Formats: sequence, C-alpha cells, structure tokens
Amino acid sequence: MQLPNRIHIVGASGSGTTSLASAIATGYGHRHLDTDDFFWMPTSPPYREKRPREERLALLRQALLEPGSWALSGSLCGWGDPLIPEFELVVFLAVPTPVRLMRLRAREIERYGQDAIRPGGELHTRHVEFLAWAGCYDTGGLEMRSRALHEAWLATLPCAVVRLEGDLSVAEQLVRIEASHDAGLLTSACTRRPPAAGDT
Repeated sequence: MQLPNRIHIVGASGSGTTSLASAIATGYGHRHLDTDDFFWMPTSPPYREKRPREERLALLRQALLEPGSWALSGSLCGWGDPLIPEFELVVFLAVPTPVRLMRLRAREIERYGQDAIRPGGELHTRHVEFLAWAGCYDTGGLEMRSRALHEAWLATLPCAVVRLEGDLSVAEQLVRIEASHDAGLLTSACTRRPPAAGDT
C-alpha cells in the first residue's frame, strides 16, 4: 500500500498527530517531521521561546524540499500557510477533549516527572495553564489553536483532506486512510511548485 508522499497531520494538542505521523514513517518509509521542532527554539525546559516566524518558515521549507516523502505532524495555521502547496494530503484528527487532556497529563508526567508538575512543583503553574489552554480547543476562537481555526483553515485547502473523528487507535486511523486511498479519495489537486518570491 502506498500513501501520498507529502502528508500533513493536524489536530488539537493531544489528538495524536505525532503518533500517527511516526506510524506512517515506520510503515510507509516517510520522514517524520514535527512543527514544534521548527516553531520553538531549543530550550530546557522546552517550549519556552518561539523561533522568529521567518526563520521557522525557512527551516521548515528547507526540510520539506529535501528528497523523499514525509509526514508532518502538528499545526502551522497562519505562519506556515505559504507551504500549503507542498501538501498532497492533510489528515485532520478530532479527538474528544477528555481523552486529549488525559493523554496530555500522562505526557507531562513522563516528560517532566510527577514532582515537577504537582502543586508546589517548579512547573506546576505552567502545567495548569497548558491544560487550561488545551481544554479550550473546542470553544476557542480564531485567535488560538482551536477547532474553529482548524475548520476555517481546512476549508481553504486545495488538496485532499481525510477527517478522522473519535478516540481511534493508530491502527484504526491507518486503516481509514488506506480505505480512502483505495476508494480514490486521496487524489490531490496539489502540484509541487517552487516557492514564489512573495511566500514568506
């Protein structure tokens, strides 16, 4: 089974975009790229300092233009829009908020340790603020990473879109993507073109 060569997987924080992109990389030979690696400067702890927009866009564009197929996880609405013509397929993951928040809590414990995020811990305030932000995805407006923003963005795409709703396993997600491929639904109107001079 072959999938499109240039796949972007988008959804709320905790929806599993990274896991799905990693599975596509393992099973189909794509490179796995993640928008966080371009959006954030390397810091300890991570995700503290944003990389300047022009710099992150240039770095991601360079990575996407390297030879070979890729699966890009994360969200780049707005700052990454000049790269939309590179996508052959966009997969949108919509997972119930309670499931996402449970995943995010577990991920934070694994990443930072229980002591760091518990009340009184050095990262507790940041942890609480992050979960509150992630919990607003379904009700937030266009000013934040929200369902409304993603729906508006998806409506503008010229390429094939597959929507995966619910708490699906990665295996189930891959089955549904493959089924869309078998049904001929992944034929994309996108064609590769060199970035235009104004694409910044």
